[in-house]
Amino acid sequence: MTLTRRGYAARAPSPRVSATGRRVEGYPRAMALHPNLAELAPLVGTWRGQGHGTYPTIDAFDYTEELTFTDLGKPFLAYQQRTMSTAGTPMHVEHGYLRCPAPGRIEVTLAQPTGQTELGHGSVTTDPLRIVLDCRVDNTDSAKVVTATHRELAVDGDDLTTTFSMAAVGEPMTLHLTSRMRRVSGQG
Repeated sequence: MTLTRRGYAARAPSPRVSATGRRVEGYPRAMALHPNLAELAPLVGTWRGQGHGTYPTIDAFDYTEELTFTDLGKPFLAYQQRTMSTAGTPMHVEHGYLRCPAPGRIEVTLAQPTGQTELGHGSVTTDPLRIVLDCRVDNTDSAKVVTATHRELAVDGDDLTTTFSMAAVGEPMTLHLTSRMRRVSGQG
């Protein structure tokens, strides 16, 4: 136990071991990965790397991306994504959950502070892990209109590559982002 600035006692988290026997940092207790998530086990952890963005309505840009997939001891993974410009300025953030209702199937719910939510489904294949997601999008009244997205993630050891396409602001489904990341914490 340690004392925080506000006088509350806090415990340091203890290491966690996943269902595959790999150590995962920063969990308050040891618990097995939910069996429905076995296909997603290679995602658990934090990934960081470089990306490139383009779209017909904007200038091309480069960015740094960080993805974190957290096992909460339930039949879903928490997901957090954030990007920064090459100068370190925050660009985008989104949060959500991934779950596998059946082998080879995946579902996702995502929320973005820009006024969009995504609900999607897709496929999961293993050896190596590959996820393909197609999402429908709902927009707040003041948000830029995005009608659909397509995401692909591929894990090969400690390397994660992603692509993100979207149909937005009157444009058809078009590639928007690509990134290549390395695992910085987690199963490894």
